[in-house]
Amino acid sequence: MSTEIPDTKAPGSGADAPDTPLVPAVERATRVLDHLAAAARPQPLAELAKSLALPKSSLHGLLLTLTALGLAMRDDRGEYALGPKALHWAQAFERQSSVIAAFNEASQAFAALREETIMLAVLDGEDVLYLACRPGSRALGVNFRVGGRFPACFTSSGKAMLATLPAERVDGLVARALPGRLTRHSVADRTALERQLLAARASGYAVDDEETAEGMHCFGAPVFAAGRSEAVAAVAVSLIKASTTPEREAEVVAAITALAADVSRRLGAAPQGDAPGPKPASGARALSRRPVSAAS
Repeated sequence: MSTEIPDTKAPGSGADAPDTPLVPAVERATRVLDHLAAAARPQPLAELAKSLALPKSSLHGLLLTLTALGLAMRDDRGEYALGPKALHWAQAFERQSSVIAAFNEASQAFAALREETIMLAVLDGEDVLYLACRPGSRALGVNFRVGGRFPACFTSSGKAMLATLPAERVDGLVARALPGRLTRHSVADRTALERQLLAARASGYAVDDEETAEGMHCFGAPVFAAGRSEAVAAVAVSLIKASTTPEREAEVVAAITALAADVSRRLGAAPQGDAPGPKPASGARALSRRPVSAAS
């Protein structure tokens, strides 16, 4: 099985910028498609030009080409939205992605997780991006859709991945001033976040205790690939906190860490130890040795 992991880093962002120059036309088209994908409604040409800081004339030509290719579409009011071909590419990505295939295969094997919603996510800049979701039979108040994203610092899957990174990588991904809290329980500052990351390294899993949604308790564990000391993805499970007993929580935590270990094994990663789930990688230990401080 291939162990190639999709690179979801945004091009041109700080230290992760590519060494080779980008083709301007492709870069502009990608910016247009990214903007259309993130918009909640179809966008008029003037609004797109203002948001993207592109001349109307060149933007109009790009949109005509993207529309002709099925990557964008124009409605009766002359406004633009993402086109149907994007779905075709998303389906092709899912078919070809080894980490999604490994998740889809492994997620069926854990009886303790059968009733619960479990997700597969990767880091995309400061966010987590959901690549796959296996809905459970229990109703949840949050819809974890494929392609959705949350700030990594608030999610169990994001913290599970951040906990495997060295200090400089965490600093590059998470600003010292954290983004606006999603709930009153969201981690409020960098010191508290680093305490959570230290706990995640020690236990092999991370916790979102109502940080992304009131009443939701989520547990995430990192996924590794062959030869990689930093997590390439994470799996997470969401529970309704009020109806979860301590015994059920322990059972689910054991299952999600075991699922992460199984997905990692399918990607060719070496065993992370005898305890269920992957253990902190060598890159993570460098950060755990650094004193926790507000200036970190």
